[in-house]
Amino acid sequence: MELWNNLIKRIRKRERALFFTLIDPDNMDHSKLKTTVQRVKSLRGDAILVGGSTLFKDNLPQLIDWLKDTADLPVIIFPGNSKFIVPQADLVLFLSLLSGRNPRWLIEEQLEMAVKINQYNLPSIPVAYLLVESGSTTTVEFISNTRPIPRNKPEVLAAHVLAANSMGMVNVYLEGGSGAKLTVPEQMIEVAALHAQGKVIVGGGITSPGEVESKVKAGADIIVVGTAVERNIEVLPELISAAGIK
Repeated sequence: MELWNNLIKRIRKRERALFFTLIDPDNMDHSKLKTTVQRVKSLRGDAILVGGSTLFKDNLPQLIDWLKDTADLPVIIFPGNSKFIVPQADLVLFLSLLSGRNPRWLIEEQLEMAVKINQYNLPSIPVAYLLVESGSTTTVEFISNTRPIPRNKPEVLAAHVLAANSMGMVNVYLEGGSGAKLTVPEQMIEVAALHAQGKVIVGGGITSPGEVESKVKAGADIIVVGTAVERNIEVLPELISAAGIK
């Protein structure tokens, strides 16, 4: 909890967003990973998210130890399922896919995650995970077997955010999906920012500084970028700068 509170203090101090670099353990080779982490550190990113929709490799504990030593930044688990919960992490985003109706991602995986989190004495933050239609079928949509919230239905998103508040999930993650064709619309971010009692995290398909800036202006507190950095590390400085990190 202390780590999360310290990160939130940065938002208040800067009056701008935080920038989290998302690393998918299954997608990035070691050479590219090393370059990415070194750049994130030198550019003073705020944290590294580790996660994805699947986990096929078995080196997650070693990867997180290496990331913490190399980047000297908090490493936060972004769990696609309970296999992502390992004791080496600094924090876990305890996600529940409220936009879907599949019980596995609403409560079943959470039961297994909760036991591990308690066993490892890991700090965790409750987060309502809301998929927003992104113009194509993303991995998370396919794996979770759930439909996203239509991107032209802000009132539906608002209802989900209000429900999340009442359930104690005051932080909201608006997700377009890894490599999304379209990013989360600014109108949806504005609605989430209006109703959420905690912070609004936005990720999925963000590739340019202009997109980062527009999401921040709409009310995003934390920007998450993964695929764009995997494809071209050279975009990272401009992306971080657009989030307001100096």
